[in-house]
Amino acid sequence: MEAYIAFGVFVFLLIVVILAKGFYDEQTKWKRFKIKLTKEYGKRPEIEYLPQHLTTIPRYYEKHPKPNQIDDITWNDLDMDEIFFQINKTLSSVGEEYLYYKLRTPEYDVEKLKHFDEICDYFVSEQDQRIKLQLALAKLGKTGKHSIYDYIDHLDILGERKNTKHYLSILLLVAGIGVLFVDVPIGLVWMASVSVYNMISYFKEKNEIDMYIFSFAYVMRLMEVAEQVTQLNVDVCKEEIRVLKEHKNALNAFRRGAFWLMSSGRMSGSGNPLDILTDYMRMIFHLDLIQFNKMLHQVRIHLGDIEVLIENLGYLETAIAIGEYRYYMETEGNGYCKPLLHKCGVIKVEQGYHPLLLNPVKNSIDADRGVLLTGSNASGKSTFLKMVAIEAIMAQTIFTCTADSYEGDLFVICSSMSLKDDIEGGDSYYIVEIKSIKRILDIVKKGEYPVLCFVDEVLRGTNTVERVAASTEILRSLSQNGVLCFAATHDIELTDLLSEQFDNYHFEEKVQDGDVLFNYELMIGKATTRNAIQLLRIMGYDSNIIESATDRAERFLQTGRWMREEG
Repeated sequence: MEAYIAFGVFVFLLIVVILAKGFYDEQTKWKRFKIKLTKEYGKRPEIEYLPQHLTTIPRYYEKHPKPNQIDDITWNDLDMDEIFFQINKTLSSVGEEYLYYKLRTPEYDVEKLKHFDEICDYFVSEQDQRIKLQLALAKLGKTGKHSIYDYIDHLDILGERKNTKHYLSILLLVAGIGVLFVDVPIGLVWMASVSVYNMISYFKEKNEIDMYIFSFAYVMRLMEVAEQVTQLNVDVCKEEIRVLKEHKNALNAFRRGAFWLMSSGRMSGSGNPLDILTDYMRMIFHLDLIQFNKMLHQVRIHLGDIEVLIENLGYLETAIAIGEYRYYMETEGNGYCKPLLHKCGVIKVEQGYHPLLLNPVKNSIDADRGVLLTGSNASGKSTFLKMVAIEAIMAQTIFTCTADSYEGDLFVICSSMSLKDDIEGGDSYYIVEIKSIKRILDIVKKGEYPVLCFVDEVLRGTNTVERVAASTEILRSLSQNGVLCFAATHDIELTDLLSEQFDNYHFEEKVQDGDVLFNYELMIGKATTRNAIQLLRIMGYDSNIIESATDRAERFLQTGRWMREEG
């Protein structure tokens, strides 16, 4: 007897030690993670993105379309995926997907942007509160190759599921117990038959629902994180916390009885006697199937509450990410500013730079009408256009600009720059180009907000005569009231044809020691230098080609006609 007691005590102590070790390891893990959050704050994110990430990260954006969002052409023209990667230090899928959505959704209410700005600043200055929130969000975690909406959408596929047949099977078992009091053999056969039927039908239906249980687990984690966030005392985002609390409470019925479905020991084959017993109870009485249908019903009627949890948690984590991005730009980057946004019809950028460049040349622009850029190849025209466009987008989305100062209107922002042939659609480059520009003209017609647009090399996909003629008329149509157009061109003729509608700026270079050198500084007026033939020389082309091309170009500039060689 004493041996059994000693063995029992040993087993009990072993279990206590294992539990204590698990608790210690868990606490140690989170302490290390907390230290990491502190040490790595304000560092550039080092994340390797795989192709599948770019199919799942945009899902919140795709599920929440709004007028005047940044369309795919503009987003790709400006390499905005790379901007997102530079900013993204979120710890949850909710934050990651909301950050992407925010960068593609310009705001037209300045007060909302200022409120977001206050939250960003708060989490920069209040490290303890920031870390508490980040630790909570880290427990929510990333969903990997799937979006949070993949899980939520899967639940909707099931439709409404009733528990009638499960309750009936329980009633049949209870009836079998009653039969036992009348006729034991028949009662035993009755109960055995019903139990076998219940177990067979259980496994059939269990296989149907198992794939959806992860969705429930994610909703449970959303609720748990929301609960932790509502316990924070943060006045600057008290409205977001109030909303989280309200909608989390609306979901409380969802997790009642969740043990039968969400228990880690469910059908685990662990050998634990308690797990085995509860598994048999599940199989015979369908307890987890009943609970699944109850939870599914709650999810279906409370999808709006789940959306609110996702939105508000994502919003708060996005504010943390932007605050950290600002901290990085201020301490290790090239600086940032907060924009001045109001109805003014202009855009003013002082010492702005492209955020993806490590050692950028900064430029300034003050534009109250169209800007026409000329200059040689590789002189900086496209980079300048992208810089101004990115400044405008970041001003109206994350209230952060990579410049000394930024002032602008609340614009609809679009571009037509880095286009390619559409091989699958069968469209040539020129067709793709005129479709892209047509969409800008259609946006202008709506007239809801001022339009800020960017066009690089207008109609480059066609012949010179028609390009200059059509480009002139297109750019004139983009110079009307309510439109601010930045365009780059190699067609120097446009600078004279459009001098009444556009201000001329240019980039230039100098040839030194057989090399072409660029300073990437914006200059007033139209370009006076060319480098295409010089670049041929530098690349080692035959001198006869260089000399003949130079002579031909000079004769055209003098006569306005291309001369054909005789003989």
